[in-house]
Amino acid sequence: MSDILDVDLLAFENGGKAARAGVVDGVMQSLKTGFVYTSHDVGEDLLDSAYGMLEEFFALTIDEKNLSAAPGTQGQTGYTGLLVETAAVNDLPDWKEMLNWGREIPEGHPLRRKYANRYPKRVLPEQQVPGITAVLEEFHDKVLEIQRRFLRIIAVGIGCHETFFDKMTDYGTALTRAIHYPAMEMAPGEAHVWAGEHADINLITALPRASARGLQVQLEDNSWVDAVPPSGAMIINTGIMLEHITNGVVPSGWHRVVADPAQPGDRYSVVQFCHPTPWTILAAVPSCISIKNPQRFAAIEAADRLDEVLYQINLVEDGRRVEG
Repeated sequence: MSDILDVDLLAFENGGKAARAGVVDGVMQSLKTGFVYTSHDVGEDLLDSAYGMLEEFFALTIDEKNLSAAPGTQGQTGYTGLLVETAAVNDLPDWKEMLNWGREIPEGHPLRRKYANRYPKRVLPEQQVPGITAVLEEFHDKVLEIQRRFLRIIAVGIGCHETFFDKMTDYGTALTRAIHYPAMEMAPGEAHVWAGEHADINLITALPRASARGLQVQLEDNSWVDAVPPSGAMIINTGIMLEHITNGVVPSGWHRVVADPAQPGDRYSVVQFCHPTPWTILAAVPSCISIKNPQRFAAIEAADRLDEVLYQINLVEDGRRVEG
């Protein structure tokens, strides 16, 4: 049996008691790796349109792409070039360039007033790629809906009400990130690490499609396996904030991206990081604390935990941990 299981989100939502329990059991078993594959109902036409427009953007000149840079936003919107983001456990910047976006919230919302740096004005290359804004907005909303629905399975799995994460992610700082990994020249049998090993900072991350292999998952024995979902399935992986809330019952999914000599060329992927609201207090839920599993983490505000990681991964522009 594969270490990463394939589960059916729709069966959890539409099935009977036994079907729902089977999905929960499968998810919790698979998430021992930090990863799981799931069915979804995001349309293939939308994915085709989004990926096509994003490839068009990344094919632009560096000067044209830099028109969509957003200085001062710490990689939370707009374009970020090659050799900037750096895995927290590494000092070598990743070979990737990125376009980031989310949904803006009303100016008067208390979250916007208190955490203005978490809700920057969105920057997208509408002028360079006409029509891309509407497509990427729809993409963001559809994938976020899947993530919020999937979190209900995890909520049940950790002994909470299935709506436990609903309010926490309402107006959360979900971030969608398109990533272009450039083609690398490699000798036969050689591999190149595009993105160093790391765990995401958020609750969960969704990857609906990648144009080539490369994503690898670290197992409990420290070995690496390729993440290869069934056709049409979405990859879900867990992040540091979920590990914190579950007191380690659900570990963070450690992963890396490695160029495969057997599949040369560029790689494109679009991931979405599902974050709680910045004022969420990350504290272990009682159902995940026991004599055998005593509380491991002190409570901390989500905004503060994110600030710490943004520094570690080299996205704080006026305080780079690693100079490129």
